[in-house]
Amino acid sequence: MSMNNRPLSGPQAVPFPSGRDRRPAARKILDYGLLALLVWSPLPAASVKEWSILVIEIAVAILAAAYVFCEPKPTLNIHMPPALRRLRLPVACLFGLVAFQMIPLPAGLVHVLSPGTYAFHQRFSPEFPRMTFMALSVVPAATFQAGLELLTYFLLGFLVIKSVNHGRQIRSIIIGLVGLGVFEALYGLFELTRSAPRILFYKKVFNLNSVTGTFVNQSHFSGYLEMIVPLAVGLVIARTSFLSIAVKGIKEKILLVTSQGILGNVLLAVGTMIMSLGIIASNSRAGLVVLVFSFFMILGLFTLSFSRTGFRQLWVKTFIRVTFLLILVLALYIGIGSSIQRFALDNLLHEDRPLYWANVVRMIGDFPLFGTGLGTFVSVYPSYEKRGAADMLLVHAHNDYLEFFVELGVLGTLFLLGTILMLVVQAVLAWRERRNPEAKGMALGGIVSLAGMGLHAVTDFNLHIPANAVLFTVVLALTFVAAFYRKT
Repeated sequence: MSMNNRPLSGPQAVPFPSGRDRRPAARKILDYGLLALLVWSPLPAASVKEWSILVIEIAVAILAAAYVFCEPKPTLNIHMPPALRRLRLPVACLFGLVAFQMIPLPAGLVHVLSPGTYAFHQRFSPEFPRMTFMALSVVPAATFQAGLELLTYFLLGFLVIKSVNHGRQIRSIIIGLVGLGVFEALYGLFELTRSAPRILFYKKVFNLNSVTGTFVNQSHFSGYLEMIVPLAVGLVIARTSFLSIAVKGIKEKILLVTSQGILGNVLLAVGTMIMSLGIIASNSRAGLVVLVFSFFMILGLFTLSFSRTGFRQLWVKTFIRVTFLLILVLALYIGIGSSIQRFALDNLLHEDRPLYWANVVRMIGDFPLFGTGLGTFVSVYPSYEKRGAADMLLVHAHNDYLEFFVELGVLGTLFLLGTILMLVVQAVLAWRERRNPEAKGMALGGIVSLAGMGLHAVTDFNLHIPANAVLFTVVLALTFVAAFYRKT
């Protein structure tokens, strides 16, 4: 029995009409526009240019307008609104603080609230003697630009939660992401064989010996695929648990193995291996660590949760183990010497991250409560680099958490990470109680995906790369939706 033929039930089910698509135009824009945005965002060098960020912002604005004009509105699961109401306060506080960073305040008040900001203006602003008002952000224009981008991600997450309420939508998004991840890996492997490699629209200049897909940086490419691999495995678990739940006889099992459902799982497994090889060939140390971490986490959570709820599938665990083993064998065959070499002690000791992390900690100490202003790290860091800007001109801190603490201060970072953590915790709590194997499998993949990115964020700035930020936002919202899917 194919999962797509399963009858829908529950208050959140809004069935797609058979035959001709009779959904309102606004709903079509929401559904197809979201997929188009996910496909587009990694292609122009991970959307790191200002024009490509603007495209993302315009696209999300169009999706928001489509949601406003969509009638009737998609119906939420009855358990979701109470959980979402808990997010109102931290979200309002976060954007209230970002706005407060940009408001001109009396210089004396800034001196009291943020002595570091006052001292920074005093040291570097030629107009300081005549400044009677100043903002808590050292560069208010940069804070406005970064705040608009952050608002775009929050709005995107809101739209996913509000509009993705159907199992077919969840599966379509995951399958689309897997296809995109496979393309990124294969394209990166192909460009690795060329004498003049490219990054789709641009000439490839950096990381010539590493697979980067349409990304400039190998770690950002790896981070992108790291979020998709667990989604693929989770979908396999969801489809397998459903397809095998009522199969007992030999004849039924033979029909199941030859059905389209099993073929889909085989394709997902192949896609998982291709993306995993892309991560390994990227020579990203963090990528290799997160890949191994993700497979062990999936196996552990699957064994713990599905065994307890009565949906234990021994051959699914075997599938996870065999897939991981195949990835390891193929990686050894292709050669992962360059990745292992990057773990060498001499390479680690000669890297500069411990040095500039120490500088970042000093920055946090000087701007503890309100930060330097969202999007201002690159403007403030050079004044803390003792070796000179020529040696180290950092645009990001290579640690998402530290960078958030610098720009948003303790207060803003608690609001931002608190909002994300509240969504994740509520999704995990709902996931633990679920008996529906389809919902458990899809949510499991999302939980592991988010955990892997949370680990990678310690050593890089994936969440400051627009393509990865878009994907993280969608995965976060999708995990929340999947955890409550069909919950009665």
